[in-house]
This record gives sequence, C-alpha cells and structure tokens, in this order.
Amino acid sequence: MIPPFVKRYVIALERHKWAGLAGFVLVSGISGVVAAMQSPPAESYQARGMLTYSAPPDTFSATGAALQQQGQAVTKEILLSENVLTITTQRLQTQQIPVQPEEILIKARVVIDGPMTEGTTPPAKEKTSSGQGLRVLVSYQDGRRERAVGVTNALMEAMVEQSRQFNTQQLDRIIQNLNQILPKVDRELRQAEQNLQRYVQREGTAIQSAESGNLLQALTSSQQQQRQLRLEIAGIDAQLRSLQSRLGMSPDEAYAASALSADPILADLRVKIYQAEQQQQLLAKTLRPNHPTMVELQNQLDSYETLLQQRVTEVIGGGKVAAPLRASEAIRQASSLDPARQTLATNLINLKTQRDALQQKLANLTRSEQELRQEYSSIPNKQLEQQRLQQQVALKQTFFDQIQARLADARLAQEEAVGSLVVVQPAQAELIPQTGLSSLVILLVGSGVGVLVGAGLVLLLGALDSTFYTVEDVQGALKQEEVPVLGILPLLPDETDWVPVVAEPGSPYLEAYERLRSTVRRIGGGKALKVMLLTSTIGGEGKTVTAYNLAIASARAGKRTLLIEANLRAASQVQAFKLAVDPESLVEPLRYYGNLSDCVRLVPEIENLYVVPSAGPQRHAAAILESSEMRRLLEDARGRFDLVILDTPALNRCNDALLLEPYTDGIALVTRPGYTEEGLLNETVREFVESDQIRFLGAMINAAEIPLQEPLLPADEEEDPEDLPDQERERVPIAS
Repeated sequence: MIPPFVKRYVIALERHKWAGLAGFVLVSGISGVVAAMQSPPAESYQARGMLTYSAPPDTFSATGAALQQQGQAVTKEILLSENVLTITTQRLQTQQIPVQPEEILIKARVVIDGPMTEGTTPPAKEKTSSGQGLRVLVSYQDGRRERAVGVTNALMEAMVEQSRQFNTQQLDRIIQNLNQILPKVDRELRQAEQNLQRYVQREGTAIQSAESGNLLQALTSSQQQQRQLRLEIAGIDAQLRSLQSRLGMSPDEAYAASALSADPILADLRVKIYQAEQQQQLLAKTLRPNHPTMVELQNQLDSYETLLQQRVTEVIGGGKVAAPLRASEAIRQASSLDPARQTLATNLINLKTQRDALQQKLANLTRSEQELRQEYSSIPNKQLEQQRLQQQVALKQTFFDQIQARLADARLAQEEAVGSLVVVQPAQAELIPQTGLSSLVILLVGSGVGVLVGAGLVLLLGALDSTFYTVEDVQGALKQEEVPVLGILPLLPDETDWVPVVAEPGSPYLEAYERLRSTVRRIGGGKALKVMLLTSTIGGEGKTVTAYNLAIASARAGKRTLLIEANLRAASQVQAFKLAVDPESLVEPLRYYGNLSDCVRLVPEIENLYVVPSAGPQRHAAAILESSEMRRLLEDARGRFDLVILDTPALNRCNDALLLEPYTDGIALVTRPGYTEEGLLNETVREFVESDQIRFLGAMINAAEIPLQEPLLPADEEEDPEDLPDQERERVPIAS
C-alpha cells in the first residue's frame, strides 16, 4: 500500500510538474554559466613560523612559577584574541601593510602541538621532531609572498607580547584580590580576639578556680560544715525533747510562761483574783447569787479577768500567737512558775533560739553547695567554649598570615614577570598550488541541487494548496472535527453526458451505495430517518451522483424512495433515468410543485424509485423553495414514502440547502478528493456542529479509489425481511 505522503507528493507532482521542471532548469542553467565563466586559480603563498614555550627562569616566588605553568595551557582562542589582532594590525601599519583584524582572523591558522594539549594534532607537513617541547605553529596565506611573511612575523610578535601581558595582568589581579581580602581578614581576626578577651574576663576566674582545685575544695568544705551542723542540731533536738518532757510545754509556751511569771502587774492581778474568789466562796454559803454583794464580787472578778487578758497581750505581744492562752486559769497557771521551772523554761528558749540559728546556717550552706555544684558542672562547657574561641583566633591568625605571605610572594613575582612564548623560527613562505573545481563537477553538483530545488518547489506548492487530494486527508480533517464518515464511495465511469447511475443489479459499484444506505438507516436511531438532504461545499464534489445512486440503492432494497431535485439553479438531470422534463414546470414552477400528479415521476427501469425533476433554472429559486407548495410537497412525501432524498446546490453558491433543512430529518455533506478545500470544509463543519437548529448527520467521501467487490446475485442470498416492500402501503398516484 502506497503511504499517504507519497500519494500526496505524486498528486502534487502531477499538478505542479512544470514549476518543478522550471526550478531544475534554472539551477542547472546557473551551474552551467558558473562552469563556463570559471577563471583559472590565482597564485597563493603560505608563510609558516613557530613559537615555543620558554623554560621559566629561576624565580624566588611560587606565584611566578605557577603563572609559567598556566602560560603553557593557552588555547587558540587566546592566541587569536582581539588584543593580539589589534597589536598585529598596529605593527603592520608601521610597515605600511594594510590588513584588517577580521582578515587576519579568517586567514591565520594556529596549531598548538605538545604534551600539554589534548585532541590537537597538526597536519603532517607541520609536524616536527622537537621531542617533548611545546610549540605553536603559526601560518598565514596570502597572494603576495612579502605580505604573508610580514603578517606571520607580526602575528607571532603580538602573541609573545600577549603572553607577557597575560602574566602581568594575572599578577595584578592576584594582588588586587589579596588587597581586597586582607582588610576583611584583619577585621575578622580582631573580632575573634575581642570575643576571646571578653569571655576570659567573664568566665576566666571560674575556669581557673576549677582548674586549680579551689572550687572542689570549697565544695568539700561546705559538705563537712553541713555534716557538723546536722550533728549539733541533733544534739540540741535531744536537749529540747528532754526539757519539753520535764516542763510539759513547748518552747513557745515556755517563752510565754516565763514572760508572764516575771511581770509584777500580772502577779498583783493574780493575787486580787485569788482573794475575790476566796471571798466569793465564803459568801456563797449565806448569800444568793443575785445578792448585791455577790454581784459586786462577780463584777470585780470580770474586771480583773479583762485586765489580766489585756496585760497578757501587752506582755507577750503578737496577739498571743506565740502562746495562745485563752482561759484565765491557763494564764494564771502559766504566770506562776517557780524559780526552778523558770530556769528550765529559760534554757528551753535558748536552745530553741540556738537550733533556729543552726538550721538557718545549714540552709545557707545547702544553697551555697548547690550553687557550687552548678558552677562546677558548667566548667566543661565553659572550657570548651574558651577552646573554641581560641581555635577561631588561631584559624583567623593562620589565614591572615597566609594572605600576608601570598601578597608578599605576588609582589615579588610581579618584579620577576616575563613572557612564556619565544619565537624559534621566523616566518618562511612557500607557494601553494591551487586547484579549482572542474566544470564537470560544477555541472553535476548543479544538477543535483536543481533536482532538490525542483522537488522542494513541488512539495512547497503542494503544501500551499488547500485542496484535499487523498481520501486519507479528507478522513483526517473529518476526524479532527469529530464528524462521522457515513461512507466511502467509488469513482463511477463517466460514459455519458448525464449523471452516471448504477442501474444494473449486478454492478460492482452498487455495494458501496448499499453500505451507505445501511449506515443512513442506522443513524436514525429509534426514529426512522425519512427525509434526508444532500449538499456539498463547492460544485463538482458529486452530491448529485451520490443522491441518484443512494436513491437507486434504497429502491432496490424494497423501500419506496423519492428523489427531489431541489437544485433550482441548474437544469434537471432526469435524462439519466430516461425521463423527459415537463416544459410547463419552467414556466409555472409553483403550479408544478403544487400538483403531485405533475411533479412526481416513476422511474421506468427501477422499481420503487420516484423522482421530482427540477424546475430549473429559475431566477427566484429561493422564493420557490420557501413557498407553501414546496412545503406541502415535502410534508406529503414524508407520509407517502419510506425515504425522501433532496439534492441541493453547493453551499459556496447559495444557501438553498439551509432553507430546506428545517423540513428534513438531517443534512449530510458530500466531499471529494481533488475538489474539497480544507478551509471551506472546516468552516462548514464547525457551523453545522455548533448550530442548535441544524441536525448534521455526517459526511460522505465520493470518487475514492477503493477496491470493488462483485455483489452476490439475489438467488445466492436470502432477502432481508426488513428490506421487502410493504405491499399494503398506500401507493402514490403518479403520472405516466
């Protein structure tokens, strides 16, 4: 099978072969003229010289030695830089040799040979036996011997000067860079030293104390003092418990009792209370409680009790919190200590005071120990931080010393700077034989280019042509727009002046139209498709041929089929069915379409096929198509026929198809390779697809080169019951 690209190119070659032939002749003629006018080659001289890398002199700086090594790694681009070309041009101007830098760059050739370069091999004529030494081969070609030698020598001298300037510039950049870095390194060194100094001032004492052992000794001494205080507190606690058991009171109560016993006012009040109580007891035997004397005594007792309470508050203070003595009996008992108990109470109070002092001292020592332990645990981190700061200072100092040493070395190398290249062989010129292209070669090359130009011109003109020339192109365009292809129809032989029709039952062309009929029948879905309109984008695509033969295929399948020639802008084609056109239809078309017996004609040789011949050509075709007579004709045909096919004009001529489409069940496009244009097809398809009023059924590809299949005879296959004619369906009255 021929690929679509080859097929399209063959079609383009057939259409544009004269343009391709003209391109071939034009290019071939130009090559012939060039071959005939070719002049003999002129003489040319090539001057060659050689540079080599000089051995570095004894240097005292490491930077100078490194630059000498870098000087041996220059490339061809460096040796032919803009600076080298400028120096060369200036030298040549002093010798009155006018040469432009661009000309030197084009004609000069530089080959670097030696062990330091990789992948660079000079030509065989330029190879020498200089051993392992590096060398630079410089050559220049010109029509004059003196000019070639002068340019080559000037170019080598400029390369030597470039080498020296390169080393000097490298040293200048190194020194400038070091001078820019040095202040920053100095600031960082000073900052690191200041950080270390501040840290030593803040934490140096603690670190030194820990390193000398003083901190550990202080911690041990604190622990010993705490143990001694705990022993003393334990002894005092034993004495307190003994005194408390002997006195029967706590230290606070002993303090209150001692203070109350030593107060003379309390002692006097205690005596008066005692006397009043004695007198009250004596009188209670003879007097009633409400007797005035008894009441007076009771008032005296209450007064003494109040004074006693107030005095106790004054003596012990603090709202009696230290010794909560509420009842007067408790107060009188606590304030009547004998001298021995008074001494014991005093000892109890002193021991309590001594214990509180020792307890406070122990608490202070405990807090001090915790602080010492915390400080001792932080010593390793402080030592590490100090070491880190010391390392930063040492690192910054080392970097600073290196910069200083590198700067001094670069300045020394600047005094020792020399070039890396030296001329070992001045330029020598030799004549180069020139050989031009032969006339035969020019003609052959021109012919080949002419063939390519002609083929390319044909391909370009084919690409610019918007017409589809292959079935694959039409299918691709329809697929891109998601349009279903209803059928691919073969090219019918055009043996007459009328529409070629497939009238014979055994024709090999009938199978394609039968498949089209089946496809059209399926697209109706649940509702049968009865009225179908065929049109095309331009004329000549075969819509009339398709309409005629689709009607024949439907009639041969047993369907009562009506073909309406709705193209009122052209003459009728019913002569293909051996029918004559009614002359009255051209004069009175509305009367013609209003009477079914006049316009519907039976095709004599094909059963079940009827046709309405066109009443054209008419000047007012659109008005006739929109008339009520045409609408009644379509409505009556829908009820009386199984399938009605309308053949309408092309869309590029008029919109007659769109006027009739609302009265049909759908519209279909007919396309044809070699006629259908890409722009018109895409525009029409998009309009149909995007419209909500138009029911677009799909497209058909007409006049395609497809293999034909001989259909089976009716006796060799069973008839489809659905394709049998309905014998009881109402017949349409027709005219003879």
